[in-house]
Amino acid sequence: MATYKRILIAIDFSPEGSKVVEQGIALGKSSGAELSLVHVVEHVASIYDSEASFPEIPDIEKRLTEKATAGLEKVKQDCQVPDAECHVRCGAPKHVIVDLAKETNADLIVIGSHGRHGLQLLLGSTANGVLHLATCDVLAVRIGR
Repeated sequence: MATYKRILIAIDFSPEGSKVVEQGIALGKSSGAELSLVHVVEHVASIYDSEASFPEIPDIEKRLTEKATAGLEKVKQDCQVPDAECHVRCGAPKHVIVDLAKETNADLIVIGSHGRHGLQLLLGSTANGVLHLATCDVLAVRIGR
């Protein structure tokens, strides 16, 4: 089994997402790795027509970012990992996660996978995108189902 020095755990705050956190923390503790937690707030504007103007969007993203920051701090406290770094970023999740892994020199990304099939698989998922873009190891923890 590989020993990791820096593990990046991608958190989506879904009810099933606790499995991802548990796996990442367990691996971190067993290998003595530094832990980083990340949550990505998707750009709200990407949902709408790019030519439309929505003045409330920056405020929504700000509130989502603040809520995510508080959520990551709660995860640190609940899971007793006070030294874990917390990162909240805005953007496309698969790109943000891969870029942050490079930035933090992570040698493992732990992410949840819903195990979708058919059309959903063809359209891609965050876990699938991270798996194909990352230059480090990726552990996809099956959640849901």
